[in-house]
Amino acid sequence: MAFVVTDICVNCKFTDCVEVCPVDCFYEGPNMLVIDPDECIDCGLCEPACPINAIVSEDELREDQQFLLDLNLKYARKWPNCSQKKSSPFDTDHWKNQDNKVNLIEDYD
Repeated sequence: MAFVVTDICVNCKFTDCVEVCPVDCFYEGPNMLVIDPDECIDCGLCEPACPINAIVSEDELREDQQFLLDLNLKYARKWPNCSQKKSSPFDTDHWKNQDNKVNLIEDYD
């Protein structure tokens, strides 16, 4: 099992989680982070570190969220590794309580 970054992270991109990850399995896109499920060791340190609860265990994903595991894997293969805490976007407060942000995920293409 692995941990998964959900669409709650979109446009918030807090990076508190990357500081506690012992295997550096986070990858950073333009407006969110993802976890490489093949690198994640299921230690669980990242989940409580996320201030907006955007990280869940793979086995806690609802049926309609299962695609997020594939999304995390897809973008972990494309985006650069992120292992140090960074500043969040200036408008994080506006976005952190928004729902259903999957369609807002940006790619570098």
